[in-house]
Amino acid sequence: MVEDIPVEYMGSRLRIKEVASITTPEPRVILIQPWDPAAVPAIEKGIRESSLGLNPANDGHAIRLTIPPLTEERRKEFIKVLHQKMEESRIRLRQVREDVLKKVQNEVKAKTAREDDLFRAKEELQKIMDDLNKKIDEMVKKKEQELMNS
Repeated sequence: MVEDIPVEYMGSRLRIKEVASITTPEPRVILIQPWDPAAVPAIEKGIRESSLGLNPANDGHAIRLTIPPLTEERRKEFIKVLHQKMEESRIRLRQVREDVLKKVQNEVKAKTAREDDLFRAKEELQKIMDDLNKKIDEMVKKKEQELMNS
């Protein structure tokens, strides 16, 4: 939920998970403990500027985020975020598929693989892609149900 929020730290743009450990000591609390206490203000600012709408509590050494009970509007916002993450996953999968196909095509051009290998690779990759997309759809449906019923 918060691990990929960008923060400005020591002149670099880093994600929270790169500058702190993130734990959930209680079901509705996220505890962010930076490895360097000087990063606390930057993390706090990054969270405030994010689209999550959470109010961080800074104790000087760590940041606590208390997750309020979800309203219908909030649930729909989280579902939108869920769908964005799903689309990002699918885009990444397509990129990986294209990279693999390019490698096989290069091997065919270099005569280290046959044309049949290229067609077999395309078929196998498509099966894998179909399975992964199906799993992504199942996970999204399950998470949507969890969000709407909690």
